[in-house]
Amino acid sequence: MAPAPGVGRSTYAGTVTANDDTPRRRASLELLRAEASDELAVLIHERLRGGEDPWDFMEDLPSVDELVVLTLRADNIFENGGVRPNRSRNYRVLRQIALDYPPLTKAVWRILGEEEPHRRWDANVRLDAS
Repeated sequence: MAPAPGVGRSTYAGTVTANDDTPRRRASLELLRAEASDELAVLIHERLRGGEDPWDFMEDLPSVDELVVLTLRADNIFENGGVRPNRSRNYRVLRQIALDYPPLTKAVWRILGEEEPHRRWDANVRLDAS
């Protein structure tokens, strides 16, 4: 019996087969940064339209690179069945992001290294609340 068309093999350039165990990268860093920049612009625009003062909220927003790191972390959580990581797994996931995307290393360490996180989006704040 012949396999169904497209099963177990690539159908076009760039496709990864179902049994390929090589690590995947979501996208190029430039694309991830562009998406994060667009997302931040929308967040800022919506908050301004809602009448908020930028002096009150700009410091609380993540940087573009921090948003990229948090997006990659969210992708990892999704791939893990939606299970939120404990503190040690969170550290390993963020460290792996830094290894996979070296230009994001400073953002990863900023997220990991804050003694007293104050921003609501900060992964450590959410871990403590769980």
